[in-house]
Amino acid sequence: MPYFDTASAAPLHPVARQALLAALDEGWADPARLYREGRRARLLLDAAREAAAEAVGCRPDELTFTPSGTRAVHSGISGALAGRRRAGRHLVVSAVEHSSVLHSAAAHEAQGGSVSEVPVDRSGAVGAAAYADALREDTALACLQSANHEVGTVQPVAAVADLCRAAGVPLLVDAAQSLGREPVPDGWSLLTGSAHKWGGPSGVGLLAVRKGVRFAVQGPADERESGRAAGFENIPAIVAAAASLRAVRAEAAAESVRLRALVDRIRATVAELVPDVEVVGDPVRRLPHLVTFSCLYVDGETLLHELDRAGFSVSSGSSCTSSTLAPSHVLRAMGVLSEGNVRVSLPNGTAEKDVDRFLEVLPRVVAQVRQRLGAPESAPREAAPAASLVVDALGKRCPIPVIELAKVIGEVPVGGTVTVLSDDEAARLDIPAWCAMREQEYVGEEPADRGSAYVVRRLS
Repeated sequence: MPYFDTASAAPLHPVARQALLAALDEGWADPARLYREGRRARLLLDAAREAAAEAVGCRPDELTFTPSGTRAVHSGISGALAGRRRAGRHLVVSAVEHSSVLHSAAAHEAQGGSVSEVPVDRSGAVGAAAYADALREDTALACLQSANHEVGTVQPVAAVADLCRAAGVPLLVDAAQSLGREPVPDGWSLLTGSAHKWGGPSGVGLLAVRKGVRFAVQGPADERESGRAAGFENIPAIVAAAASLRAVRAEAAAESVRLRALVDRIRATVAELVPDVEVVGDPVRRLPHLVTFSCLYVDGETLLHELDRAGFSVSSGSSCTSSTLAPSHVLRAMGVLSEGNVRVSLPNGTAEKDVDRFLEVLPRVVAQVRQRLGAPESAPREAAPAASLVVDALGKRCPIPVIELAKVIGEVPVGGTVTVLSDDEAARLDIPAWCAMREQEYVGEEPADRGSAYVVRRLS
């Protein structure tokens, strides 16, 4: 069964498995102790730190192992903000950061700090000029991911780092998605990563803080990991994480070329074989293994279940999946379609035949789901005399409001309007996206007794 969700968690790398089993026998003792078993554990921990630091591009004493990538982000942001409190309490983040960064920003704001969110373009990339505009005299910290976790777009980290350096503001780079696959961008002041993203065991993150960056540890005090990560180190997992990071870096050059070709095939074939689909993310400046697309008139949860039944494990940023009632904040910030969203992220070693079979299965599955939901044909019906129509989609979840809109758009003449009443949060994103895809005019959103009224004018 092909597993195509390595952006969530990569399969355990064979090197990680070997290192983990070996370290279970040798790395169980307290590395802070001076007896033989403690010294042996300390040697393993120090060797793992040196290997990880070499991969990241920092000194071993600048790198801390944390219990997760999320903890690394929270510790990095809170520590940097506390260390630079005299400089100010302003934090800059992009609109498409990982939820751990946005949650840290929300906590900072709740404690009296201020946050500026830098918008992105339709490809999911920030502009360096927009980042420059967000920096202020009281900015204590800026955050920018190396590459987006949902659509794969690579961010202009080096350009933003230059701006931050000129302004005297440290830059935290969340490199969770790119570490081990792409070279670490230059210019960062703090960097975070998560082992389960590159094929290491879960429960290991890393936080690197450059010398000279003001940093004050927040949270429980502990003498371990330079005081930056409380609790007994999981040495076997840390050893496995460092070993797998070194292994995937050695494989990265060849595997990136191969996976990029497979993703290029998915991008082109999906757009060709599946009607009313939007492939999102930058087509060039992107991670080699990840592609995301959204299908009109499709229930995201049903689509994922049907693909799972066909043997493919993928993920989704749609608001109509069981894990969330709100559309992905990434897709919302990009202004692209969220319904029927599918993220495919290929693990190293993915076979071409598995990609071919996915491309064979996908069009059939999408067509079946659309038929089940009563989706309209691609072309609108001939116009009727009515100059305007109102569609009551209150209480209905995506993709039903858009399906109802598509069914009736042909019943108004060119220049006529359709007003969709909806209380589904996803409609605020998906109706404008539908208009852009179908070349109709999105007039705007108006208040209503319940939910909102979305007005669309027929242009063709």
